[in-house]
Formats: sequence, structure tokens, C-alpha cells
Amino acid sequence: MGKKASSPAYVLGVGLTKFIKPRGKVDYTELGFEAGIKALLDAQINYDDVEQGIACYCYGDSTCGQRVFYQFGMTQIPIYNGNNNCSTGSTGLHMARNMVSHGVADCVMVVGFEKMFPGSLQSFFQDRTTPPGTTGEMMRATRGVTNAPGAAQMFGNAGREYMEKYGATITDFAEIARVNHLHSAKNPYSQFRDVYTLDGILNSQMIHDPLTKLQCCPTSDGGASAIIVSEAFLAARPYLCSQAIQIAGQHLATDNVSLFDRSAINLIGFGMTQHAARTAMAEAGVDSKEVKVCELHDCFSANEMITLDALGLCEPGKAHEMVRAGDITFGGRCVVNPSGGLISKGHPLGASGIAQCAELVWQLRGWANNRLVEGAKVALQHNLGLGGAAVVTVYKRVDGQINELVQDQEIKSKTWIGYNPAVEARGFTKEQVDKVRSNSSRSAWALGDTEKKVEARF
Repeated sequence: MGKKASSPAYVLGVGLTKFIKPRGKVDYTELGFEAGIKALLDAQINYDDVEQGIACYCYGDSTCGQRVFYQFGMTQIPIYNGNNNCSTGSTGLHMARNMVSHGVADCVMVVGFEKMFPGSLQSFFQDRTTPPGTTGEMMRATRGVTNAPGAAQMFGNAGREYMEKYGATITDFAEIARVNHLHSAKNPYSQFRDVYTLDGILNSQMIHDPLTKLQCCPTSDGGASAIIVSEAFLAARPYLCSQAIQIAGQHLATDNVSLFDRSAINLIGFGMTQHAARTAMAEAGVDSKEVKVCELHDCFSANEMITLDALGLCEPGKAHEMVRAGDITFGGRCVVNPSGGLISKGHPLGASGIAQCAELVWQLRGWANNRLVEGAKVALQHNLGLGGAAVVTVYKRVDGQINELVQDQEIKSKTWIGYNPAVEARGFTKEQVDKVRSNSSRSAWALGDTEKKVEARF
């Protein structure tokens, strides 16, 4: 086991772009710039305060991170480029937290962005072995292969096994998707904000039984950013304590040998999710029964079902009963994916984990006032990447109290961005950009026309 966090780390600022269909209309430079500027404004700092940078993306050439970060300033800080499949964003958060907790830096900026291709995920390199190749071969050996997208087959097969072992039905999986689509209607950043009936979910195109189209997340273009700071950095800015959210527990786990034990459930990383959850919650001193709000990796409804179980939010094998009881939405035991989740919000791989973080930060601050999970004292995040990596994070308020709803007017009066970013997906002005870009080392050549393109969209 690696060294535990030696000092606290906090999320001080977050920023998001709208998640959109991948049509090639917005470049990654714009997505990263928009998200990053919003995070700097939210944190009320200048880029000169940032000591390390972490870029998170899966589809892009080497050093895309520098191309994005140079737009904020060319201050010669270390910039890292990370790719950990669908858990890339949370992997960046994990790196930032470790840097801060172990004294490497007092302020780390994480920016995730993805410019994707339309359609289902495909392997980019065709002349070499794919990392999840052994996983695919196990699926072929145990459940066979169809013409459906590979990921849908893998997660759909896990759903089938959950049905066979525990008695879940196709309606249970459809209900998960119905709830997520319902939640997304109040998230201004969601790619899809349509609300569907249960029949509408069930009757949409079958992708891989039991998964219909509306139970599968879309590919997306989007960006997200977070500013992670130390206790000393926060102490020097006591007026920001009310918005800082502590990363109280966090763990990045990889697969164990159960991955290849011929179970379809284990083949999608149940073991690493369970281990990451137990480790993170133990570090935070939190029991799963205390969790009232959770953002988890619902790339498919089947994965949400299985993850409820792996995170300990239900008794083993009882996730479908939790769904049937209405315990994954408002008024129930734990509100899961108040943002709409990947299924409806969208899934730009490098940004997804950071977007989950942003939602939970807004929830604990009380800023998500149109979808607030009231009475939340802690928040739980789960981000999964096949191949594999699972990151589970526990967040707490600095004051240790439960969240309380904050009105828009109060938020506007004390932020640099001038509106409530949890409920409005708006842009920023040139003056605001000038306020947070580096004062000491900015380059008009590095920025190019990115700022103008971003501002034009608003």
C-alpha cells in the first residue's frame, strides 16, 4: 500500500463546459480553456498561483495538456498528461491530491477535456494489441460475442449475470435510466435533458439485452476543471473556506485476479471498485449508510446496478431492491447521479470524473439549489475505467456540517464569475479572463483566437 495522505487537500474551484454531441465543431483547446477559466474564477485565484498542472484526455496527441495550459500562462510549471481510460479525470484528481497532501505543491490545476468521434468507442490503434484484449477474450470464452458495441456487450453481460444470480429484471435496469434522465432535466450542462417514461426506455432500440439505447451513455465533447489546494493555501484565504470541499478519502485501485474468474460481473471491475470504495471510506471515517448523495459511473444502467452493490450502498445482491424502492432518487435512501449521470449528462472521457467532482462540490456547498440533496454531510464519487482503474473519492464540507441551500443572489454577490454556475451554464467576459490569466507570463500567440471562439458561443 502507498503512503496515506499526510495533510488535507481541498477542492477550491470547479468549472464545466456544456457536454455536447461530438460533431467536430468545438476543439479541445476551447473546451479546456473554458473549463479552466471558470475553475480559476470559481477559486478566485490567478493562474500564477498554480504550481502544477494535470491534463486529462484519452483522444489526442502527446502534450495536448501544454497546448491547453499555455493559454492560461507560460509560467514553466510542470504539466502532466494523463490517460487512464474512462477514469482519466478522477485519476488526475488523485494525482493532484497526492501532490498537495505530500507537500509537492500548494495549488494544482486539473483540466480534463475530450473531443470524441461520433458512435461507440473504438480502439484507435489497429496495428497492436489492445489493453483490454484479455478481457475481451474472456468475454468471448464465457458469453460469446455479438455485433453490438464491445462495451455494451461487456456491461450488458454483467447485467444478465446480476439477473441470473439475484433476480433483477429488465425493468429494474430501465428504471435506473429513467431516473438518470429525469435528474438531467435540471442540469444545464447535460448533453440530453429529455425526460422519458419507463416504457419509453424499455421500447427504445435494443443494443445488447437487457440494455436499450436509452440505457447507454453517449459519446460527448466537453471539458471540466478543478483547483486542488493545501490547508496552508486555504488558510491564507479564510474568506474562501465556506466554498472549499475537503477530499476526505480517496483511493485508486486496479484489478485483482477475480477479473478472470469467468464472472461477467467481475469482468467489469467489481473487485477494484469494491476495494477502492472500502479503502476511501475507511480513510474518511465514513460508513456507506451515511452517504446521501453519490455520483457513480453509469456508463450503462447495468453498471450502476452493480456499482450500487460494490460501493456498499445496498446489501449484497440487493441493488435491484434499492432501485424498486425508489432509493436512488430524491426522497429515497441516497440520490444517485443528481447530475443525470453519464447516461444523460454525457461522457467526454477525460472530463467525466472532474464533472462528477464539480456536481458534488456544488451539492455540498448548497449551490445546486434546483436539485439539492438536502441534509448531505458527505458525498461519494465513483469513476471507472476498464483496463483497469477505479477511483472512489469521499468529500466533506470544511465545517463538518450538513449542506444548506444557498440562494443565487448570495452566490452572485461573492463570486468572481457573477452567477451561480451550478444552475446556469453561461460564459465569461474578457475582463474576467484577464483577471485570472497569468499576470507574469501570458502569451497572445499561445492563446490565439481561442478566447474569441469561446466567448462567441455565449
